[in-house]
Amino acid sequence: MRKLFAFLTAFWLCLPGATASMAAEGGSLRITEMAVTTKVSRNNPIDAVRRINHRSVPALYCFTRIVNPSGEETPIRHVWYRNGEVVGEQELQVKGQKWRTWSKRPIDRDSIGTWRVEALDSAGKLLKAVEFRIN
Repeated sequence: MRKLFAFLTAFWLCLPGATASMAAEGGSLRITEMAVTTKVSRNNPIDAVRRINHRSVPALYCFTRIVNPSGEETPIRHVWYRNGEVVGEQELQVKGQKWRTWSKRPIDRDSIGTWRVEALDSAGKLLKAVEFRIN
């Protein structure tokens, strides 16, 4: 089965334009999990916040699990919005084919509102977004 797969892959790469399209697909970052959480433990989120009181925790984290087929180091950005306005950005490095990373945002009484965190690739393309509310 492996030999057949290797043969078909080699054959496909010989087709005109196949290499460019495969490189474009193979190099694409993909987010398999993204959650706003109250804590990251053992490199995993402990919960997924949809609504939270500003007195509950001192900070929130945006956890992101990423598949990076190329395996090359590349940055992503977490952009934090409150009521539609950017209130923070953080660049995070993706350093392998399967990677987990997170950004942190302190919360307090002034944090009340509707929130969104967007994950963007190095070209600014939206990979995924999550929304939540702080009361």
